[in-house]
Amino acid sequence: MTQITFYKTSADEYESFVCDGHAGFADYGQDIVCASISVLVINTINALDDITGEAIDVDADEDTGRIRCRFMKLPLKETSRALMDSLVLGLTQIEKQYGKNYCKLTFEEV
Repeated sequence: MTQITFYKTSADEYESFVCDGHAGFADYGQDIVCASISVLVINTINALDDITGEAIDVDADEDTGRIRCRFMKLPLKETSRALMDSLVLGLTQIEKQYGKNYCKLTFEEV
């Protein structure tokens, strides 16, 4: 299962997120759930960096399927917040369509 945790401040501001694990929906190279999650997460991180210029710290481990993105300066730019809301929307749709056994979102306050 891929576990995605969004960390938000008490002011409901995104602080960071972690995407951890492989979905396990199908064999490696055939897993459409894992591929969908990866595309959404990686595209959002690239957009945050290339389009908004948001100060982010990212580390990834392809073997474990872990990607962490932390925002270095809060509050986020309006465009960055929209990108994060879009990421949450897309991942929520995957969670609804394929189930929490493959994709599970959680939100924690920091």
